[in-house]
Amino acid sequence: MECRREVIEMIKKNPDINENMPPSKIERTLVLIKADGVQRQIIGKIMQRFEDVGLKIVGMKMQWIDEAFAKKHYFDVEERKGPRVFKDVVSYLTQGPVVALVLEGIDAVELVRKMVGPTEPKSAMPGTIRGDFAQHSYKYADDKEKSIRNLIHASGKPEEAKYEIALWFKPEELHTYKTVHEVHVF
Repeated sequence: MECRREVIEMIKKNPDINENMPPSKIERTLVLIKADGVQRQIIGKIMQRFEDVGLKIVGMKMQWIDEAFAKKHYFDVEERKGPRVFKDVVSYLTQGPVVALVLEGIDAVELVRKMVGPTEPKSAMPGTIRGDFAQHSYKYADDKEKSIRNLIHASGKPEEAKYEIALWFKPEELHTYKTVHEVHVF
């Protein structure tokens, strides 16, 4: 409950992290390339996919987060999935450095989720990031009593994206600039 209060206070202090975002259907979303993606050295391959479709990277950093921060990120998982899953995802997110990205584009939240694929890599279609780079299943993770290794996190809804971006990035760490894609895509 303490994490939930901190989250609510953080949102109150910074209600619109997207204030510099262009209007219309242009959105920002958070992507985390988790420690297994960093350690497997596939950061560039993953980022390239987002840039290839015209998404713009407006924030990026590598960070090794602690347990308290991971609990803020996954503040609702214990309630939704139970204490064991909560413990596992917090452990997974803190096992090594994570690359955090803020991507901007048309319907960015939905587009990124489609590109990433479902949470369970075994169920992900070829062509998605999880389908091409991961193979874990829920059963395997349960049998091993660990979090499913799925390489990447992507905000699920625009409201989640706002919270997550505010958690991971200060407003001055997000940038506005023009890309060649904006001429052809936006």
